[in-house]
Amino acid sequence: MNNRACASPVTKHPMVLALHTAVQGRARFKVRGLYRSDELKKYLESRLSSKKGINFVSARPATGHIIVRFDPECSYKAIAQAIEKLVLDYRNQKAEVGNRNSEFGIRKPEVNILLPVSPSPRLPAEPWHLKDAGAIVAELETSAEVGLASRAAREKLQRYGANVLSETPPRSGLSILLDYFKSVPVALLAAAAGLSLVTGGVADAVVIMGVVALNAALGYATESQSERIIHSLKHLVKPSAFVIRDGNLVEISAQEIVPGDILVLKPGSYVPADARLIEADRLSVDESALTGESIPVTKTPETLARPDAPLAERTNMVYMGTIVTGGQGLAVVVATGQNTEMGTIQTLVGETIVPQTPMEKQLDRAGSQLVLASSAVCGIVFGIGLLRGYGTLQMLKTSISLAVAAVPEGLPTVATTTLALGINNMRKHHVLIRRLDAVEALGSIQTICLDKTGTITTNQMSVVELYVDGQSIQRSDGKFLVGEEEIDPYTSDNLTKLMLVSVLCNDSEANSDENGFYVLNGSSTENALLQMAIDAGTNAISLREKYPRLETSHRSENHNFMTTVHLNEHHKFIAVKGNPTEVIDLCSWQIKNGKKVPLSEADKLSIEAENERMAGKALRVLAAAYMETDLEDNNGNLPEDLIWLGLIGMADPIRHGVKDLMGNFHQAGIDTIMITGDQSPTAYAIGKELNLSRGEQLQILDSTHLIEIDPEVTKGLCQRVHVFARISPSHKLQVVQALQQAGRVVAMTGDGINDAPALKAAEVGIAMGHTGTDVAREVADVVIEDDNLETMIIAVSQGRTIYNNIRKSVHFLLSTNTSEILVMLFATVGGLGQPLNAMQLLWLNLVTDIFPGLGLALEQPEPDVLSQPPRPPEEPILKQSDFKRITAESVTLSASVLGSYIYGILRYGIGSQASTIAFMSMVAAQLMHALSCRSEKHRVWSKTKLPPNRYLGAALGGSFALQSLCFIIPGLRSLLKLAPINALDGVVIGSSAFLPFVVNETTKKEQQENRATLKQESSEARGDIVGSVGRTGSVGGLPDKEETKKAKKTKKTKRQKKKKDKGD
Repeated sequence: MNNRACASPVTKHPMVLALHTAVQGRARFKVRGLYRSDELKKYLESRLSSKKGINFVSARPATGHIIVRFDPECSYKAIAQAIEKLVLDYRNQKAEVGNRNSEFGIRKPEVNILLPVSPSPRLPAEPWHLKDAGAIVAELETSAEVGLASRAAREKLQRYGANVLSETPPRSGLSILLDYFKSVPVALLAAAAGLSLVTGGVADAVVIMGVVALNAALGYATESQSERIIHSLKHLVKPSAFVIRDGNLVEISAQEIVPGDILVLKPGSYVPADARLIEADRLSVDESALTGESIPVTKTPETLARPDAPLAERTNMVYMGTIVTGGQGLAVVVATGQNTEMGTIQTLVGETIVPQTPMEKQLDRAGSQLVLASSAVCGIVFGIGLLRGYGTLQMLKTSISLAVAAVPEGLPTVATTTLALGINNMRKHHVLIRRLDAVEALGSIQTICLDKTGTITTNQMSVVELYVDGQSIQRSDGKFLVGEEEIDPYTSDNLTKLMLVSVLCNDSEANSDENGFYVLNGSSTENALLQMAIDAGTNAISLREKYPRLETSHRSENHNFMTTVHLNEHHKFIAVKGNPTEVIDLCSWQIKNGKKVPLSEADKLSIEAENERMAGKALRVLAAAYMETDLEDNNGNLPEDLIWLGLIGMADPIRHGVKDLMGNFHQAGIDTIMITGDQSPTAYAIGKELNLSRGEQLQILDSTHLIEIDPEVTKGLCQRVHVFARISPSHKLQVVQALQQAGRVVAMTGDGINDAPALKAAEVGIAMGHTGTDVAREVADVVIEDDNLETMIIAVSQGRTIYNNIRKSVHFLLSTNTSEILVMLFATVGGLGQPLNAMQLLWLNLVTDIFPGLGLALEQPEPDVLSQPPRPPEEPILKQSDFKRITAESVTLSASVLGSYIYGILRYGIGSQASTIAFMSMVAAQLMHALSCRSEKHRVWSKTKLPPNRYLGAALGGSFALQSLCFIIPGLRSLLKLAPINALDGVVIGSSAFLPFVVNETTKKEQQENRATLKQESSEARGDIVGSVGRTGSVGGLPDKEETKKAKKTKKTKRQKKKKDKGD
């Protein structure tokens, strides 16, 4: 090989690092930029293999390493220089292509699937991670050795303020209470009460305001209790930190930290502020709460070159709210309080607007429409009454009472109480609901976005697979399994030795508590290794006493493995664990059938293939090896000639039951999206295991250029993607908002600080109660106390059932109230007097609205509640077909009551006697109608019976009892102006109640058939559109306009054909 042609300048941080050159003619190099770059892999393999003297080249993006086999006359140094030159040439070519594209106006694709990097939030002019640590220390007027002087620290504390974040204040009691007086119907009721007072109707005003007050009291009591519970979950521990001040190591409150303080970082330390590293010794930090990255990040003080490096890749920075998991270091504080990354996220949370839920929107719309309609009817009745000679004051009172009757004042109480009971029911499943309407919103969820780390997974590394003795061994619930069979790990010499290495070559501390259980303190990776050995039956404490440690060599820039030397009677035991590709190069031997035999090249290739297989499953893979030497041997150099043991695969395990939960969501018609800060391969493997795509091709999007994508493109894209990887807090918010703009009702789950903006923006934000951060819990609508995500499907079922039941209550209230309006309107227009006086109208609403409505709202869930798709967010509580049904039922009720009233007029004349008959008929007919409203599908005499509803039974019994009191209590009889009735009158009243019940039950069959036909047509139309998508393959998964037109035309043709068939 021509060494001169391969020469390149030597840099402080080489682009190519030789990892293993002990075997003649074979070398392994670490190449900067090769990691996860398939394009660079192909470039290096094709160019380098064509050079003279090179026999074999294998570049591996999974590890960032390249293996080269070469002739003896070639030196590995010359090969390293050749690789470096090729990398530089590759970068220059990419830059030239980029410049040409820019020059000629060529734009890069806006969306890339499985891209390796993601942009960070917009940075200040001079990001701290780009600056030299020494320059920052000088800029902040401090010293790495002495720290700040106490006086300077006090001055900075006054200048910058305390190192605290502004807390999201809980809603005040007054705010909660006032929310129940802001609706248009309640405003109309309050106005009616005011007019009643002005016109002398004190009793009327008291009854009206009593209903309003009851509604507000129920809502206030429930929501304020939930707020108190959520607030009690806040952490009471105030963090502290070790800093250097006046040359001394002191522990101070985290609130007193100021820019320029020198933080002393050690395992278990809470990072109290954003800081730039000055020194780092094997330092690793858990940043999952901030970035979503599940694996602790290794930190170094080296200055970085990328201005747009994401938070997860700023390896020379540590951030507020993260935890040191291993090693130690020094860092200079550069930002405190709201100026930290956590403060930026919290500011983003404060700017996020909480959306209205579907029921809020629909009830507001319905309330406004009812107010307009009732005002018009009241005006008509008032005008006609004056024309017919009734007194102005009398007609004003009647119109006010009719307005009250037109607005179902029982509806707010029914809705509030039903939602409140739903909250109490969810408490039994350890689910806290912060807002009443969040219960309803749970039932309308169409898409649920799940944060991976800490929500889908446990955020705790665990050994899940081993490759030992040429076979794969799975670990589940502490058991070791080969296939379906459990094995004893100590029946294998290699597996026994692997447990030994996992305990000895490990810096995690293992102690025993008062109950004899192990307490582990160390990095998540080393804790997982130690836990595996403990689960296998190893006594870690006594084993370490038997093998005292003599020497330790940690990972470094030159080698990615750890070595420990231990004393054991008459020899030394050397334990090694680390990167498989490096550890395997150190091994020459293996144990087979109890004998030490050579580890051949074929064996190594087989092991490397297994390593890539396990890495492809998103496992973090380590290798273990060992050797035993005499006491006199000096192991000053790196170990060689080791005995190979096996591979150890670790992962952040998926929570128990989550996979089944995804299936339940899909069965319920809810789309599932996973959002994570992890790399794309890790995210892809988990998304595949959870079957987020329902058996179809899993679509995964890296967040590269997500901010620059056109919003319209983002809307279509978010509906196709199942997994978002390498995502930042602002991107999570962007995804949620894009789904909302596409018309989806979105739920977002999370536990970290980074999830807070998206949690607040979603229609339903769901936070973890046990592992969740304070910020996440404060902005969430739902808090799962025990972190059991499986309760979400129960919450969805509860939400859907509540919605269906409230819909039944609305149906009942509108049909009965409309019947009252029709009776008054037709009687007034027909000159039949007033069948119902003002107090009777109020009494009707009190007796026949609230209690039967509540009984209907407590119906048992229908069996197929989780087999139905979620309703569209724009679908009203009552559709046009429902209003037709309600109108028909109201006409039937009012006709029956008017018939009994006319009977009274014919027998007694216009007066209190006829009015009493009409009043009693109306009460009885409406209470019977409650039984008809229990179901839209089942009739009372159907073979399939509905489950009993004891609450409705009690409500109807209580209402009939109250109605009976009208004739027993003299004062009440006088207030309602009731006259005595005889047996014949009672028969007429009973008939006028029973006949509309039979008519309305009978017409259900036709309604049901019409609804089934419309549903089938809708399904066929959707099938046509889906088919067109499959044929066209259009971008974004959306059909072309022509295909959509064809689908609509097909739907119209089929409907016409059905009508023709029906006519025939």
